[in-house]
Amino acid sequence: MNRVFIKTYGCQMNERDSEAVGALLRARGYCIVASEEEADVVLLNTCSVRDQAEQKALGKAGRLLRAKRTAAANGTQAPLLGIIGCMAQNKGHALVDSLPDLDLIVGTQKFHQVPTHLDHIMESLRGLGPRPSTIIDIAEEEGSQNAINGHAPGRRVSAFVSVMQGCDMHCSYCIVPHTRGAERSRRMEDIVAEVRALAAAGTREVTLLGQIVNRYGAKEFRSSGGKSPFAQLLEKVHAVEGVERVRFTSPHPTAFRRDIVECFRDLPKLCEHIHLPVQSGSDRMLRAMRRPYTRERFLRTVDALRDACPQMCFSTDIIVGFPGETDADFAETLALFDEVRFDMAFIFKYSTRSGTAAAALGDTVPREVKEARNNMLLERLGAFSLARNQSLVGTEQEVLVEGRARRGEGVFMGRNRGNRKVLFPGTADMEGRLLPVRISRATTTVVFGDVVKH
Repeated sequence: MNRVFIKTYGCQMNERDSEAVGALLRARGYCIVASEEEADVVLLNTCSVRDQAEQKALGKAGRLLRAKRTAAANGTQAPLLGIIGCMAQNKGHALVDSLPDLDLIVGTQKFHQVPTHLDHIMESLRGLGPRPSTIIDIAEEEGSQNAINGHAPGRRVSAFVSVMQGCDMHCSYCIVPHTRGAERSRRMEDIVAEVRALAAAGTREVTLLGQIVNRYGAKEFRSSGGKSPFAQLLEKVHAVEGVERVRFTSPHPTAFRRDIVECFRDLPKLCEHIHLPVQSGSDRMLRAMRRPYTRERFLRTVDALRDACPQMCFSTDIIVGFPGETDADFAETLALFDEVRFDMAFIFKYSTRSGTAAAALGDTVPREVKEARNNMLLERLGAFSLARNQSLVGTEQEVLVEGRARRGEGVFMGRNRGNRKVLFPGTADMEGRLLPVRISRATTTVVFGDVVKH
């Protein structure tokens, strides 16, 4: 009864949390398996940022619990089920009302307690103690980051490293300050030690993670020599031997100071790709969203990054159909989208999130209007992405080989420095290496090529 399957919904932070929970469970003697069919325990690591993500997790939990009841009626054992992460933090005790057969609910600041809670449940199943009712652990805990971070999974070519948790920005549409709490940063030396351990285990690329990653250390540490704590951290991670590439996500436009921009000019390992969420191109909508920058300021940041690194690739987040968004507001978003020519974007149709300031505004934009605006942006995005990929045809790209592609015999996959997916014929010994690949053709989402043999 020690096989655990973890299914992750949501962002890279959730992926990193799932990896860390898995490492903690392995250290306690549990076995992490690849499918729910072979599991004794299923953990759903959930997201609350979008209603759709919550509904997916709730639907999955409902199906698993129905199968559990059927198994019990037939005298067989079905997997235990736990909900962890953002939805557990946000919904808490309310989840038991809709899903009364849950075994475990653990919030974002108590991930490190998952092994202990599972131990208690397992002991009860072996007759070593009373069977607990649903265990609910969503209390905030000082220092919880230190308890979960630093527990790296097995060898990974590319790895996420959490540097901070929480958010103090309180955008009107966002539930993250409630699910993740206030901003709090890890000690710089602990982060660097984790990166060194990853490099020693074979990791060649690290991505620094935070809800607003470029505000790292803003409350805990001082600037030094005109450099913010985050710029200092980037320099220290850049200096770790064995790490060949550094990325970070997700920053906030208002925290993009000159010193961080200059890191793209001065640190060769820092890849020329940035995810810079804009949300809207309309100043009126940005004010309603409580995004403390203007369209002009966002574009100045884009220009500064391109000046520092002419090959910079940009991705972004955009919300269409925010309450009160007019055709004129959306036209400004389209114009900004065309001016920046984003290489990638996550485009969301606004949905009301209870507990946010925007919930009081209602959902005023008709669904069909949201759909039309969403499709217009997706059409432009496809054209920009294809043009960027086609511009790579005939060039030689440095590719970090991540492993076998999902499809195709002898086909391997990696990414260039601009975070574009590259497919090419390869062999297993290439994994983890930086190789030159000459690009021969391109589609909207991927480019194809062959390894250059110098």
